[in-house]
Amino acid sequence: MSGHSKWATTKHQKGAKDAARAKVFAKIIRQVEVAAREGGSDMTANASLRTMYAKARDSSVPIDTIERAIKRGSGELEGVRYESINYEGYAPAGVAVIVECLSDNRNRTGSEIRNLFNKSGGTMSEPGAVSWQFERKGVIAVPRTFDEERVLEVVMEAGAEDLSDEGEQWLVTSAPAELMAVHTALEDAGLEPGTSELSMVPTSTVEVAAESEAKKVLRLIEALDDHDDVQNVYANFDIPDAVMAAYEG
Repeated sequence: MSGHSKWATTKHQKGAKDAARAKVFAKIIRQVEVAAREGGSDMTANASLRTMYAKARDSSVPIDTIERAIKRGSGELEGVRYESINYEGYAPAGVAVIVECLSDNRNRTGSEIRNLFNKSGGTMSEPGAVSWQFERKGVIAVPRTFDEERVLEVVMEAGAEDLSDEGEQWLVTSAPAELMAVHTALEDAGLEPGTSELSMVPTSTVEVAAESEAKKVLRLIEALDDHDDVQNVYANFDIPDAVMAAYEG
């Protein structure tokens, strides 16, 4: 499993707590606002907003909450103006990390993200130093309760690129432009997908087998992910399942 896939699974398990759930809601709503501000409130003409709307619904964000976020983003309601900022760096063991943020104060956010890297034994890098190791993809999680051959048939016909086994779920990847088409095809076929999002997928991974190093990597990823301005954290670690399970425990 790629670092992102493993971490997404860990976040999902931890996300059952009310406090964690509220933080997830707040981050998704911020993404919806920015998508509406940058491309308008018409979802038929704004692919980014369609994707964020689907992500919000997949996460059980109430429809009225989503609609208010769209209105704030489009200027129909007053709201804070957020800026999209990406940071790149390395975690311990040479693991590449990309941090996507939405902030209303670039200087504050940059300083705090750098501090998290430094405190955890990582280092911040210049833009472009890490991102070449990732590709932007559409990623959809499908429960393992559905038959693999049936899922594969539906997603490939809809334009997906790959289907992989990620333990408790199938992970479907596609080009970003095909994400909604694949998501819709799964729904139409009765194969109700789980999370659906645009993601940065690593083109290669770094094996981190030592438990002590793995814990350092995961603590940094968790600290970054817990920051209010951070929307997504992507990393290219490959940590054995047993070590991941021990950390989750």
